[in-house]
Amino acid sequence: MSVSVLSKTRARPWPLATAAATCLLSFVAFWVAQRLAHVNMLDVMVYRAEGETVRAGGDLYAMRATSANLGMTYPPFAALLFVPLTLVSVPVMRTLATAGNLLLVVALVQLSLQLVRPSLSRTDLWRTTLWVAAVVVWCEPVWTTLRYGQINLLIAVAVLWDLTRRRDSRWAGLGIGLATAVKLTPGLFVVLLLVAGVLLWRRDRNWNTWLRTAVTATGVFLGTTLAVALVLPADSKRFWTETLFETGRVGFAEETANQSIRGVLARLMHTDDPGMWWAVTAALLGGLAMVLAVRAAVRGDKAVAVIVCAFTALMISPISWSHHWVWCVPLLILLADRATRAWPVTGAVALAFASFALWWVPHDPGRPELDQNAGQMVLSAIYPLTTTALLVGYVLMLRRQAVAKE
Repeated sequence: MSVSVLSKTRARPWPLATAAATCLLSFVAFWVAQRLAHVNMLDVMVYRAEGETVRAGGDLYAMRATSANLGMTYPPFAALLFVPLTLVSVPVMRTLATAGNLLLVVALVQLSLQLVRPSLSRTDLWRTTLWVAAVVVWCEPVWTTLRYGQINLLIAVAVLWDLTRRRDSRWAGLGIGLATAVKLTPGLFVVLLLVAGVLLWRRDRNWNTWLRTAVTATGVFLGTTLAVALVLPADSKRFWTETLFETGRVGFAEETANQSIRGVLARLMHTDDPGMWWAVTAALLGGLAMVLAVRAAVRGDKAVAVIVCAFTALMISPISWSHHWVWCVPLLILLADRATRAWPVTGAVALAFASFALWWVPHDPGRPELDQNAGQMVLSAIYPLTTTALLVGYVLMLRRQAVAKE
């Protein structure tokens, strides 16, 4: 008996070790593939230039960097965070950015699993995390995030860190507040938290986790933004009064990399400015999606609420580059966990995010996206179409459940 128990005890670490070895091998292969593809890590070079501009006391929003002549589009707080990038050489910075983003892939998977399946044991959590991370690192949004040296994984991890804390955590809200101070789109999570929190308070008359997190996130955002305004007053004034409203500064709306509703409409209408059509469509679809998110939150289905909110932000944003869609990782984990009888759905969604299909259409500085045919439009709208189909499917599922209860 004792020998048998000991044998089983010694055997337990092997699956975890195998998962770790597989994940490491996948990450090494990924790193080699990126080097063979000669990735330029363009965005991290822009971040470095922003940090250098802060150190030199220059004008952040007049700065242009790299051969692509890119300017700063984030709030000034981001530039302060990028100052450490200027303290190391460019090769070291690129290595650290790649290594850091690979670690963030692991963190994103683990937090997503905690969100979807909080009952997992520590060993099962790590084992599943490593297996999943070994696979999802190859999906297009993650690949492109590392290709450019982007901060999307960091933003998603900061948000999910908040939303997977214990109910009594005093720190919940810190991540969302800081993420919103760096990049405004995470602010939609504050809306979700606040509305769900108020509805739960009206029902239970108790100060709840959703409200507390919303208040903390708002306080952190405002405090950080005001502190930065004291340090960088001119840049702060320019961003909040001018740059914030210059949507064309980020890039052309019709670019195939833009996977927002605005990008889809721009390509559909063969124009770089879909105008009110975008505003109306984004308001309607965004409003309906947020209703679904809030209802899920009130029912206690945090995973659905968070993921629907994340994809709503991506859909209604003026520009949502394909690398912003790293939220496909928690989405795929949710589908794999709940759609066990509908595995073709999970497979189809995984294929959409792993196929790189949006890059199969003509795309170059000549702006061929303005002349796409119907087939090319479908391929270049693959992420919004996939998300819309899932939202419709979710609504139909809720209706079937409601009818079954009657």
